[in-house]
Amino acid sequence: MRLTELDYNLPPELVAQEPLGRRDEARLLVLDRRGGTVEHSRFYKLGDFLRDGDLLVLNDTRVFPARLFARKPTGGAVELLMVRPVGEPPGAWLALMRGHRGLREGTRLVLDDGRALRIAGYQRPGRPLVTSDDSISIEAMLESVGALALPHYIRRAPNPADREDYQTVFAAQPGAVAAPTAGLHFTRELMARLAAAGVRTAFVTLHIGPGTFTPLRAPQVEAHTMEAEWYTIPPATLEALALARRTGARVIAVGTSSVRTLESHAITGDAEGATGLFISPGFRFRAIDAMVTNFHMPRSTVLAMVMAFAGREEILGAYRQALRHRYRFLSYGDAMLIL
Repeated sequence: MRLTELDYNLPPELVAQEPLGRRDEARLLVLDRRGGTVEHSRFYKLGDFLRDGDLLVLNDTRVFPARLFARKPTGGAVELLMVRPVGEPPGAWLALMRGHRGLREGTRLVLDDGRALRIAGYQRPGRPLVTSDDSISIEAMLESVGALALPHYIRRAPNPADREDYQTVFAAQPGAVAAPTAGLHFTRELMARLAAAGVRTAFVTLHIGPGTFTPLRAPQVEAHTMEAEWYTIPPATLEALALARRTGARVIAVGTSSVRTLESHAITGDAEGATGLFISPGFRFRAIDAMVTNFHMPRSTVLAMVMAFAGREEILGAYRQALRHRYRFLSYGDAMLIL
């Protein structure tokens, strides 16, 4: 697939900058990928399109405040996106350093509160290994002075409300730098109504990292390499998936991160591990029957995934309708159900 086949024109004014006052008031575009038909609805009516026995699989990762702002010995500002802990050196974190040439190994960085970090080495250019140079751990520093890493296309400063707005109501396992945004539309009330209608839910965990949002640049989409992310599927979810298969119920993945988790498990049989699975057109889906997702950026890995699931022309046709009807796009935007 050529990279240009993932292009479409996204007007900047349709990129949602704020969440809705009520999550489940988001608009819902329902695409029947086999018939090619499109229906317009609202997310709180999701149950109208589901059946008794359907299994919704949601990602319960919790976003942590991953951005740290520091100063070099020269006084220059440094922004770090803390990605995840690593085994060596002890207590170190892998980070992403934005907008700066590589700092020398051993450089000491001072945070706004006076605490200090040190560059312990590099995994690769732009990806330093960072350790605490203070009496408290990096985890404690993040809790104290860390900031949310909102996506770059949200062109405003984070505000205190984002701490909850950019978190699903079922978030439980800390470790993501970005939210599983298809899950942001759920409210506890909606989940209770779905359960009362016989729709079952199960949870997986995939800690979303910056690799999910790395733009595709290779002229051939298949040449892209995904950065691995850690996932876990608990035993209760494995049992729910097996029951769905035995009874002929549909497995509906909520969000592209849930899709990657379930399809990784279908390929490897592993209920836990690091997945670098990149799903693009031509991929054979084994684990899911339907998908809830948001509207995605051009030339993105997640757009390639939904095209793989529903077909390129079907997705572009649905996106044209969404644009014409002025849907809100990207993380704080509206939703799509692909059946």
